[in-house]
Amino acid sequence: MFNRNRCLRRLAAITCISLVAGCSAFSSGSADDRGPIVVGTTSSPSTLDPAASWDNSWELFRNVYQTLLNYPDGATEPGPDAAENCTFTAGNLAYRCILREGLTFSNGDKLDARAVKYSIDRIKRINVSGGPAGLLGSLGRVETKGDREVVFHLNEPDATFPFVLTTPAMSIVDPAEYPATRIREDGKVTGSGPYTLRSYQEGKEARLARNPHYTGYADRKNDAVTIRYFQDSASMVGALRSRKIDLTYRGLGASDIVSLQGHGSDNGIQLLENPGIEISYLVFNPKDPWAGKAAVRKAVAQVVDRGAIAHNVYKDTVEPLYSMIPAGLTGHTTGFFDDFGDPSTAKARKLLTGAGIKQRVPLTLWYATDRYGSETGPEFQELKRQLEDSGLFRVTLKNRPWKTYVGGYQKGEYPVFGRGWFPDFPDPDNYITPFVGRQNALGTPYPSPEITDVLLPRSRRESDRGKVVEDFERAQRILVNDARLVPLWQGKQFVAASEEISGGERALDPSTIMMMWELSRKTSW
Repeated sequence: MFNRNRCLRRLAAITCISLVAGCSAFSSGSADDRGPIVVGTTSSPSTLDPAASWDNSWELFRNVYQTLLNYPDGATEPGPDAAENCTFTAGNLAYRCILREGLTFSNGDKLDARAVKYSIDRIKRINVSGGPAGLLGSLGRVETKGDREVVFHLNEPDATFPFVLTTPAMSIVDPAEYPATRIREDGKVTGSGPYTLRSYQEGKEARLARNPHYTGYADRKNDAVTIRYFQDSASMVGALRSRKIDLTYRGLGASDIVSLQGHGSDNGIQLLENPGIEISYLVFNPKDPWAGKAAVRKAVAQVVDRGAIAHNVYKDTVEPLYSMIPAGLTGHTTGFFDDFGDPSTAKARKLLTGAGIKQRVPLTLWYATDRYGSETGPEFQELKRQLEDSGLFRVTLKNRPWKTYVGGYQKGEYPVFGRGWFPDFPDPDNYITPFVGRQNALGTPYPSPEITDVLLPRSRRESDRGKVVEDFERAQRILVNDARLVPLWQGKQFVAASEEISGGERALDPSTIMMMWELSRKTSW
């Protein structure tokens, strides 16, 4: 397992901004009789099938499906969930898991080693563009031995593989309910997680109820949770203030955060701040006639003023980022600042003219309207202003809702597009691997043999992640030189909750996914 102490500033250290008389001043019960806890978010799933998702759908999956490993009790290293135990064998070329006894799916079907193999093989077989098969690059084959033993045979040593198994993409599904060669599309879920999906309205609401068949590590402190999906932060916070929801997660706008920091207690609201490792960045499509030119990409990187975006748009609730690996993780650098320094039109013009480009460059920038919060639109307006004020670019902005936005970038339709990244697991590998190679999370092939064939394999052989700094620094030097991905900012995670709700301070796992079972209503005042 990993030696995390040298490379990870403990994500579990959550700061509570007390807007009431303390964040944990009252006792709480394990359940309540006042109806489900209602959670608001602007992050709705794009699918209900784990084999199709390498995105925010995981936030629902974590609560209705089960994985072999998870992060029990606030841990930052993987521990057992559906598995009783897991360990590397055969010189780290195999990873062996023994399942808990008596596991079943929510419909009563048996969950055994065959179901685990079926679920993992299915991901690779269906191989959705931009889907989670990209996480399984080191996996050769899956073997079962009896009902409870699963062995993952790896093509090469991979110290990150236990972390891959914690991701909701590796959720175990019922072979009787999920087709082997295509995505399930009936709007239903058959999992073995802490909750069942009682009902689902796409883009509106998911109703979760306690799963009576669940066997795992989660200590459920409530009987039911309703997740409501909002189009913007303002309407979500309005619902919180009017007590139509109990808690908000994902998508809090900067202006709403600032307002809650100053006046939340007036409405009985507490704001919890988690030092996050979420990042925002631009992706350039190499097949586009303009975005495919290195000089154009570097000129954009030279003009973009990250400080202005952080201050003017996000009210300093995010920090400028000059590296795809965020601050707090092994391998973080400031490569884009080292190369490009402060924003400079003169330097950008020199880059373009040096490549024989003398006209204003036409670029179309795409963004999702309902995924990353209400500031996304203003952020792209600010990017357009910065680029056009340089006199070097002519920018067109376009957008789509997330569900159709995903399909567009997976098909390579966008010249330049914005993405955010919430980590699959808190390791520098997860800020490089998903974005490079012919198959990646962006649907935009990015061949980089030195990274994919040398640096990443070498780093995965090292369980002490403090010893992989040079490999990740070199990988990021390649990313800066290519400028195919341009980092913009690093964010924090804010949770706003009614003062009647407890558990928000411990509800985010190391991948900043909310574990709904940690939430409860306070029972005494």
